[in-house]
Amino acid sequence: MFINFWYPAIRSDELAAGKPLYRKMLGQDFVLFRDSKGAAHCLSNVCTHRGGFLANGKVKGDCIECPYHGWQFNGAGECERIPSMGKDAKIPSRSRIDSYPVDERYGLVFAFLGDLPEAERPPIMNIPEYGQEGWRATIQYFEWDIDYKRSIENNIDPSHNEFVHDTHGFGGINEDYRVGDLDFRETTWGSGFYNKMFAPPLADEKMRNVSERQQNAFIEVGTGHYAANCIWTYIHPTDKIKIHQYAFELPIDEDKTAIYLVNLRNFLTEPDGDERMIRRNEYVAFQDRDILNMVRPVVTPRTNTKEVFVPADRPIARYRQFLGEWEARGWRVDVEKVKATQSRVAYAIPSPERRRRKGWPIDAVPLVPAKALGEEMKAAE
Repeated sequence: MFINFWYPAIRSDELAAGKPLYRKMLGQDFVLFRDSKGAAHCLSNVCTHRGGFLANGKVKGDCIECPYHGWQFNGAGECERIPSMGKDAKIPSRSRIDSYPVDERYGLVFAFLGDLPEAERPPIMNIPEYGQEGWRATIQYFEWDIDYKRSIENNIDPSHNEFVHDTHGFGGINEDYRVGDLDFRETTWGSGFYNKMFAPPLADEKMRNVSERQQNAFIEVGTGHYAANCIWTYIHPTDKIKIHQYAFELPIDEDKTAIYLVNLRNFLTEPDGDERMIRRNEYVAFQDRDILNMVRPVVTPRTNTKEVFVPADRPIARYRQFLGEWEARGWRVDVEKVKATQSRVAYAIPSPERRRRKGWPIDAVPLVPAKALGEEMKAAE
C-alpha cells in the first residue's frame, strides 16, 4: 500500500450532513464528516487525548466531537474545545490531528492520503466524458477480499479475457489464439495499451439492435493504470457503441479492496438503461473476483522472479516498475512493521501539515525507507 495518492473514500451521497462516517483506508482508521456549510472533511480517527474513536462521536457545527471526553476538532484537524479545561482555556497546539485534502467529483469523495505539498501531488484520474452531452454515467461499488494490486494487474492483463470472460473470449478453443501486438502508451503516472480483440456476438438483444453486430468480430479496446490504484478501460464494440470505464480502487487493508466503478456509455442513455449496464458489469466483475480469490500468493509478489512473464505481461511488468519507483521514493507502507506494532501503537497516515509542523502525538505510519530502485523491480523482457 502506498501513501501520496488520491483514494476514493465514499460516495458523496453517502456522506450525510451531521453524521460522521468511519472508513478504514490503507490499514488505518479515518473519520469523514460534513461541516455546517456542507464541505466534506477527512481526519485521522484517533483522538489525541486518550485514543477515542472519533467516528462514534457527533458533528457539532464545524467540528467532530470525540465520544470519550468531548474534545472537538475542526476540518483542519485543530482542536477547538476541551470541555474539562473550561470554555476559555488555551488549547495545547499538540492536540491537533492529521487532516487530509478532500476533493468531491464524479459522485465520489476523494481523500489525498499522504504528505506531499499540493504542487507535487498526482491529480485525480480525469474522466473527460463525465457530464458531457451524449454520455450516461453510473457508479457501482464492489468490496472484495483481495489485494488491490492483483485487481489492477488483472484489469491490464490482455490475455485473461479469452479464458475468464465468455463475453470477451472463447475459452481458448481456438488453437490459433494469441495476443496481438499492443499499442503501448505511457504517461507520468501510468501506462496502458490499445489493441483489437476478437470477441463473441453481443448477448444482449437490445445492445445488438444498437450496434448491428450479430457475429464474432474484432472490437477495439484500451486499458491502463493511473497511479497505484486506478484503471481506465475503453471498449468499442462498434463505431456506434462506446463504453468507457474508470475504476478507483481503495486498499482497505492489505487483504481487502473497495472498488468504485464509474461507467460511461454513449448509447441507451436514458435512465432505464442503467440497470442493464449495471447487471452486465456485475457479470464480468464477479468472474474477475472469483479468479482473484483463488490466486496465490494473495499479495502481489515484490519481485518478478517468482512468476514467469511472457510478452503479453508487459503491462503488468511496467505497473510493477512504477510501484518500485514509488517505493524508492519512500511511499510504501511497511505493512509487516505495522502488523507487529499496531496493537501497542496508534498510527496515522502522515498528512501535508506534518511537513510544516513538528510534535505530533500520534506516530506516522511506518514506511519502507526510500532507496534507489532495485533491479528486482525492473520489467521482465
